[in-house]
Amino acid sequence: MIRNFLSLVLAVFALNAFAVDVNQASRADLETVKGIGPGLSAKILDARKTGNFKDWNDLVERVGGIGPGNAARFSQAGLTVGGTTFDGKPVTAATPAKEPKAKPAEKTAKAP
Repeated sequence: MIRNFLSLVLAVFALNAFAVDVNQASRADLETVKGIGPGLSAKILDARKTGNFKDWNDLVERVGGIGPGNAARFSQAGLTVGGTTFDGKPVTAATPAKEPKAKPAEKTAKAP
C-alpha cells in the first residue's frame, strides 16, 4: 500500500519535471501548465497557425493575455519556447512608439 502511494507521488513529480514546448504542444498539453486554461490555449494555438513562435518576445507580442509577468509564471510552471525558458528581459514592442500629437496652433491676438 505504501509502495503504491510512493510510486504515485513520484510519478506526479516526474510528470511536472517535463517541459511543455509551446511550438509542439497540443491543447491538452498546454492546459497542463498551471495558469493556462481553455481560452488561453486556444489563443496560443490560433497564433501558432501563422508560424512557430521564435522566442518568448514573439509569444508575448502575438498572444493576447500573455505579458512578461504571465510569461515568467508559465516558464516556472514548465512552459518553454523553442526549448528555452523565459529570461525575464523586457519584452520589446513590435509596433513603433506613437508620436506625440502636435499642439494646436496658438491663436494670434486681435489688434484693437
